[in-house]
Amino acid sequence: MKREYHRWHSPRLGMELGVVVYGHWGPPLLGFPTSAGDEMELEGQSMVGALADFIDAGRVKFFTINSINGLSFYNKGAHPFHRSYVQSVFDSYLREEVVPFIWDSCQSPGIGISTMGASFGAYHAANSLFKHPDVIKRCFAMSGVYDVKNFMDGMYDDNFYFNNPVDYLSNMNDPWFYEQIASCDIHITTGTGQWENSGPTYRLSEILSSKGICHSLDNWGPQGGHDWPYWKHQMREYISKLF
Repeated sequence: MKREYHRWHSPRLGMELGVVVYGHWGPPLLGFPTSAGDEMELEGQSMVGALADFIDAGRVKFFTINSINGLSFYNKGAHPFHRSYVQSVFDSYLREEVVPFIWDSCQSPGIGISTMGASFGAYHAANSLFKHPDVIKRCFAMSGVYDVKNFMDGMYDDNFYFNNPVDYLSNMNDPWFYEQIASCDIHITTGTGQWENSGPTYRLSEILSSKGICHSLDNWGPQGGHDWPYWKHQMREYISKLF
């Protein structure tokens, strides 16, 4: 498998961050780590290995990044408004730096990007699509949480509101958003397997339905647990059927 590691200084975040690229060609799939992970986690947890045959066959070109959770919502040593600020800047980094990098790597400016993530990575996978439905056209959000108020110690500001999907989606009335989201393929997954909490997934689905946003709530039953073997199986099934 072709593997490239890229790293650059983000002027927005004021730090260097890495992106790992797996494969020669194929539609781009952007993977987010779980809460404490970085751009190497999906490889370390064998998600890349689980998808290797699809990557080698050009079914997908896989990109993994660091979502700097430890500097944003998981940074308990920082003021809550700093946490939400860092998340807002990370979202800008994603759109203005990572997306153009993916387009350049694929030699296809404007190509639709898919996202995937599990646990807290599912938050990023879904939030990225909801924030940028013109460029993120598909997401696989597995075993996620979509209301992150518990990371804000009871405080609230605009940066948080616009990165808390259950809030901004509930009040969405932008015609541009609805025009773009209509062309997106949204998968939010849960199940009855070990350690899984289905509540957040069903709540997000209810909000999406109430706003007329088409999506798939995929309940995997016993194959929908909160651990890597479940997530790897789900992603193999999705890619085999949808790419």
